[in-house]
Amino acid sequence: MIAATLLALSLAALPQAGLSAAAPQAASGGHLSFAQLSQAADRAREENRDDDALRLYKAALSKQPEWEQGLWYLGTVLYEKDQYPEARDVLRRFMTLRPDAGPGWALLGLSEFQMREYPRALDHLQRAMAVGMGDRNDLVQSVFYHGAVLLTRSELYDDSLDMLLKMLASDPNQSLLVEPAGLAGLRLPLLPSEIPADRRELVHLAGEAVLALQTQHYEDAEATFKRMEAAYPNEPGVHFLYGAYLMQLHPDDGIREMKRELEISPAHVLARVRLAEQYLTQQQFDEALSFAREAVKLDPKRASPHMLVGEGLVAKGDLSGGIKEFEAARDDDPLNIRIHWDLLRAYTETGRADDAKREKQEIEKLRGSHPGGNPAQEDKSSEPAASR
Repeated sequence: MIAATLLALSLAALPQAGLSAAAPQAASGGHLSFAQLSQAADRAREENRDDDALRLYKAALSKQPEWEQGLWYLGTVLYEKDQYPEARDVLRRFMTLRPDAGPGWALLGLSEFQMREYPRALDHLQRAMAVGMGDRNDLVQSVFYHGAVLLTRSELYDDSLDMLLKMLASDPNQSLLVEPAGLAGLRLPLLPSEIPADRRELVHLAGEAVLALQTQHYEDAEATFKRMEAAYPNEPGVHFLYGAYLMQLHPDDGIREMKRELEISPAHVLARVRLAEQYLTQQQFDEALSFAREAVKLDPKRASPHMLVGEGLVAKGDLSGGIKEFEAARDDDPLNIRIHWDLLRAYTETGRADDAKREKQEIEKLRGSHPGGNPAQEDKSSEPAASR
């Protein structure tokens, strides 16, 4: 729970209304002026007399419906009292007046989360991140946490892991992140509260392993992965997660785990993507093409299988076929720099100078807007388009 006082401080820059001394009848509203009501409401809030504050803010807002600070404080008090539907409605009114207020988007998104209005909540939490929430770390952490679990629920697993790892970087307390990291790692589109009882231990193990890996506690990660695999050898997602880890250290063992995942989950696209990537690295192009083409059939709108088919074809000398696949990948994931590099090289080799120039310009543009990569994202670390 975010304290109302903290959220109020986050909007300290809001212009203050002109206030005068409140009359004794302030607790009931009476026939006070707006200035008297607003001052009495602020005093009641500061003294933690929430019921009086709610009544007085509503009375003041009946006289001045667009009083920004009153809407904000009313929304925070309603949220703190778990009156989420009314808090949501008040905060929506506030945001029409102050769309630049990041903490407002944050509290609105958190209210909508409590109302299980998950798509709206995710949109508004992401707006809060984009606008900024100042230096209030507990508010930022709450927004990132709820945003991450909603991304997992929306099957945007790598984006969720990215957000969780940003939280981990700024706050070493891992306990709150274990289950969200486990859900994202296992690619289970659930909220932590929705984890079935018979899967909670599995999710916990997966989360511990993912977080140990990302904090460079490699021995702990290895031990936890092995415990998870031994306890849940036939559970979907287990061998993929362990295999993704092993691909970085022991590729042959990683290949074995990915193939075991396909035995359990025959339609697993990303296991095929990982296998194709590894076989390309080993210059086993026929094997790579086989897995990449299967992935294309299963998920024709995902960019990474097209990219890997293209790389396999180019490696075997089929530039025309490779370019066709690269262009399909670019259409599905235009922000992926690796795909643009593939196209730049292929266009250059085939003498398509104008197309090559365009790809070079796009690479420079993307580098300017996204300097550096994020090696923390599990699917994007070894093959940048795997989650697309």
